[in-house]
Amino acid sequence: MSSSILPYNFPTTIRFGAGAINEVADYLIKNDLKKPLVVTDPVVASLDFFKSFIQSLEKKNISVEVFSQIHKNPVKSDVYLGVDSYDANQRDSIIGIGGGAAMDVARAMVLRVNHREDLFKYDDLIGGDIYVTNDVPHFITIPTTAGTGSEVGRSAIIADDVTHQKKILFSPKLLAKTIFADPMLTMDLPPAVTAATGMDALTHNLEAYVAKMSHPLCEGIALEGISLIAKSMEKAVKNPDIESKSNMLIASLMGAVAFQKGLGVVHSLAHPMSSLLDTHHGLANAVNLPYGMKFNIAGFEEKFRRIARTLEIKDESGEGVVNFLFDLNNRIGIPHQLREVGVKEEHIETLADLAIADFAHPNNPKPVSREDFKNLYLEAL
Repeated sequence: MSSSILPYNFPTTIRFGAGAINEVADYLIKNDLKKPLVVTDPVVASLDFFKSFIQSLEKKNISVEVFSQIHKNPVKSDVYLGVDSYDANQRDSIIGIGGGAAMDVARAMVLRVNHREDLFKYDDLIGGDIYVTNDVPHFITIPTTAGTGSEVGRSAIIADDVTHQKKILFSPKLLAKTIFADPMLTMDLPPAVTAATGMDALTHNLEAYVAKMSHPLCEGIALEGISLIAKSMEKAVKNPDIESKSNMLIASLMGAVAFQKGLGVVHSLAHPMSSLLDTHHGLANAVNLPYGMKFNIAGFEEKFRRIARTLEIKDESGEGVVNFLFDLNNRIGIPHQLREVGVKEEHIETLADLAIADFAHPNNPKPVSREDFKNLYLEAL
């Protein structure tokens, strides 16, 4: 990747490159935005770069309010609290900065500011997007991880506080006006976070590629994302440099664009672990990914052959791809079994119930039953 800041428009404006975050203050001034609410998570809010970023805005006479009271797997009450802060402090825009959790809460807040009925009325899975009719606040995003790619998304995934079931809030209105994607913000991530978020990005690209809907544009993007991650993941985890981190960040963005085509069985295995057991989403995807891909091989051998060629591995079969995924997890410190990330046998039935109710698997290339989910959890246990 070039060291200069590059403008991409796909479809919204992306400012990509080392130092992109330094453009934010002037961008706000140019757009007459003087009172942003900065939405992030408690960890990012404590970091030096974040404090420096806030100071850079304040030096330009921009009034900044920070909201960071969010769970690592966001729930509806996080969104309501955030909008209370937006109202109380009379904000004029929202900046989402962080990983997927911060982006989801920020985007859901963008929706709720001018749509005050129950948040889950707007659930896309029940056609709630038709109610997203009002204007929304000016919204910009700044990713600090290379994983979800939520910064370029049009949807937010928020769980019910009580039932733990995840809902999708969707509308083209929820696209950020501009994304400032600065790989320097990912340089100091702990190796375990880089590994888990990177595998999240790989899962997005892989599942998008094999998802059943026909979408050649997304499939081409997904294959390039897979290639970039395969070449850069281990270095980004173990010995990061600007090139490996840039490759992972752009591949994460690409994964989020590609999965407009759909996701699949792996995400439906992972989502219940996050909502029920508070497992990091990327880690849940990472552990389940080889098992979910193995489930999908039969009948889709040609797609897996294309993936294998993209990965540049000798065994150009589905089994070769699965072995590559197990080996990659091993090389970057991701466990192979669910029991190593807190799943117990007594969780399996509840996880299977949540998985079959999840929104991702209808786009899987083959149908997945509750019994399939139970068996996949047991195989991975």
